Amino acid sequence: MPVTDVTPDIDNRTLTITADFAAPVERVFQVYADPRQLERIWGPPTHPATVVDHDLNPGGRVNYFMTGPEGEKFYGTWLVESVDAPKGFAFDDAFTDDAFAINADLPVSKNVFAFSEYQGGTRAVYTSTYATAEGLQQVLDMGVVEGASGAINQIDTLLAG
Repeated sequence: MPVTDVTPDIDNRTLTITADFAAPVERVFQVYADPRQLERIWGPPTHPATVVDHDLNPGGRVNYFMTGPEGEKFYGTWLVESVDAPKGFAFDDAFTDDAFAINADLPVSKNVFAFSEYQGGTRAVYTSTYATAEGLQQVLDMGVVEGASGAINQIDTLLAG
């Protein structure tokens, strides 16, 4: 399992997940840069993602939905702020409706995905910051730790293929 640490910090409104992969930094970044690879790892195994639009450039947007076991769909979007390929990228992640309009009733997270060389492979540090402690607590209650960890743990299989 590549996830080595999960640290929710209510006081600082952050959730940090660290994972190690036996692949070069460039290869791990490519998982996020390629929409067909991204949809194999974005979302927990029980809720596979479909990437509808993918523009991983500053000012770009990635629109996606995840499909649950009963066929229910959960929509979201990334608003890409910056990209420093292959070292990482930053974006806001928001829940949306089925037209990808942001749902203002649910928390938006500011995310920094950072990739660096580590022991011959890659260490990935995923940091999500919420505007309020209540927003972080809301997504923790929704199962974000289990969902994100399950999603990240799928990357090893993709990298091995």
